[in-house]
Amino acid sequence: MSTLADHYQPLPGAEGVPAPPIEEFEKLRQRRGYAYRPRTRHLLPEGWARYTNRLFLETSPYLLQHAHNPVNWFPWGEEAFELARQLDRPVLISIGYATCHWCHVMEEQSFEDEAIAEFMNRHYIAIKVDREERPDVDSVYMTAVHAMGLQGGWPLNVFVAPDRKPFYGGTYFPPNDYPGGLGFLSLLMRIRESYVAAPDRISRAGVQLTEAIRTMLAPTEGKESWREVSLEQAVRLYRDRFDDRNGGLVGAPKFPSSLPLPLLLRRYQMSGDRQLLAMAELTLQQMAAGGIYDQAGGGFHRYATDTAWQIPHFEKMLYDNALLAVTYLEGFQATGRTEFARVAREILRYLQRDMEAPEGGFFSATDADSLTPEGHREEGVFFTWTREELIDALGEDRGNLVALCYGVRHGGNFEGRSILHRDRSLAELAVELRLPEQELELMLADCRELLYRARAKRPLPLRDEKILASWNGLAISAFARGGLVLETPELVQVAAKAAGFVLQHMMQGGRLRHSYQEGSARGEGFLDDYAFVIAGLIDLFEASHELRWLERSLELCAAAVEQFEDRELGGFFMTGPHHERLISREKPAYDGVIPSGNSVMVMNLLRLNTLTGDARLLEQADRALSAFATQLVKSPAALSDMLLAVDYEQQTPKEVVIVAPEGKPELAQPFLAAFRRVFLPNRVLVVVCEGEELRQAARLIPLVEGKVSEADRAVAYLCRNRSCQRPTGDREEFYRQLKEG
Repeated sequence: MSTLADHYQPLPGAEGVPAPPIEEFEKLRQRRGYAYRPRTRHLLPEGWARYTNRLFLETSPYLLQHAHNPVNWFPWGEEAFELARQLDRPVLISIGYATCHWCHVMEEQSFEDEAIAEFMNRHYIAIKVDREERPDVDSVYMTAVHAMGLQGGWPLNVFVAPDRKPFYGGTYFPPNDYPGGLGFLSLLMRIRESYVAAPDRISRAGVQLTEAIRTMLAPTEGKESWREVSLEQAVRLYRDRFDDRNGGLVGAPKFPSSLPLPLLLRRYQMSGDRQLLAMAELTLQQMAAGGIYDQAGGGFHRYATDTAWQIPHFEKMLYDNALLAVTYLEGFQATGRTEFARVAREILRYLQRDMEAPEGGFFSATDADSLTPEGHREEGVFFTWTREELIDALGEDRGNLVALCYGVRHGGNFEGRSILHRDRSLAELAVELRLPEQELELMLADCRELLYRARAKRPLPLRDEKILASWNGLAISAFARGGLVLETPELVQVAAKAAGFVLQHMMQGGRLRHSYQEGSARGEGFLDDYAFVIAGLIDLFEASHELRWLERSLELCAAAVEQFEDRELGGFFMTGPHHERLISREKPAYDGVIPSGNSVMVMNLLRLNTLTGDARLLEQADRALSAFATQLVKSPAALSDMLLAVDYEQQTPKEVVIVAPEGKPELAQPFLAAFRRVFLPNRVLVVVCEGEELRQAARLIPLVEGKVSEADRAVAYLCRNRSCQRPTGDREEFYRQLKEG
């Protein structure tokens, strides 16, 4: 039988460089147990790939996408840099991720080009990095590109010396020269000439950029106190840039995270400023109506390329959807608008249906690109429709109804096809169609389900099946909060299953691992992994009322403090003592599309302090806030999620305890129903039965001590700083207490 090794051909221009371990290729292919389908245009008549490089030995979906490029790729590691030193070659570090559209474009245009590959192989050492596996490497070299005054993004391509110090970089480079710019091959030639002719200049650039990276990856030091932070000043920045027609911030592209809706909702809850509520409502409404939201399948695409949320970049990321599910849940609680609850449910359904792994964790992302019926790879083709396709899937009457309601017109709004979106509200459509609004809503829900099933018959976008601890922590939070707010225990069970997976399969030697692929966990956990999983476990404790989740969150919190805390200046580093030492050690200080590990970790410490009363946790949180005080005062928008922690501490969080009679947890349900009706972001929740359960809880949660139920009903306690209002066994009285604070 023919094997991969039988068909191996030397990579062009790679003479003088040790060949990949060819004998390992076939062993690995057989061990993986899948049919061999190389993703490359360089195919032999028998269907085998013409080229195979070292990336075939990796497990990252992104690296495996490049395993059959003619480029002599190395994975990140000392082997590549040692070879660069021996051969005195510059190193190209190319960073991306599996569902990155422009990464695919650059691969097809440049890294599959044999002439470009031959030049790279002859004059460079080329390294491929999955940014989702190595966020520390990505952050260092993305910062280098920013230090050069360039805009970052992926693919990220950085040229470094063998000592790993960068001297030039950028993002996507087209293969050929264009008016005003060099193509990738010309750039490779120019950089090689400079490296040979002016090594001193290259060395000086590397030193200067490395110093800039170290400065940029550390918080600005100053004399400000975090207690001086004005949340209103931060909100004013968003008021000034608010898009009062479409929601979000003015301009394009539009990312959901660019306007911190949780902060607006908290400031509204505190101040009663209805303009802040209106900003949040409009943004939530317009995003859910736009093409950025997958109207047929649920869930959000990564961002919109236009100002009206209509034309998305079609990737779907686990982290975006987990975070947006929580935001829509908070929007529902703050406004009472049931459509926000519906969107939250649909996001969670999408994640469970399309992204949940059989073992219980969640996969990372799906691609923007998919195959056309003709076999061409195109962006968005899976998610878009024509009127004829709607009629084929739904029949003429319902197909025309969906076309009217979701903006499907002749010629479409995206490359001849249509992205489903809503230009008008359901109420307006119901009036035009002379249908009761509720009836129209049910009809459209049925149609969306049929479209989802019809669409599933198309070639599916690639799914990145890495399971990342950090992003799974966000998903655990989303499902736990969804189950609590929407009164859906099944969602809490999904959160518990995911948490069980992470704690069982992604813990080794008492330490959290970063990713899980092909049946094994790998990579030391980063700050984000610990912080997000801790937050998820706290949310799961509050939703399930099971003490074990709080116990595990406290264990992980202690481990995170031990590994990542800056004991001199406060705050937390991205990497710990078990990680590879890079040219700079980052202390994350920016909340972007994903909150920084520091922002989430500070909130964890505050919440756990409220629950346990452990003063050390409060001290650690205070030191961390002090480390970022200058940035919080001068550039609060850069740490919008850390502002939530500031708000939590400034408002004095509420302590909600519900005690049910022994063995009768169901008697707490009326009080939980009252609790769900109130938007109460700065609080902790403990639900416990009297007897042994309460005694066990009191070991960790002193605030439950001395609290009792009545003989046949639960009793609710609303407290601050362990000082409680009058206990009540009446749920409406409890609701009034919650509303009045």
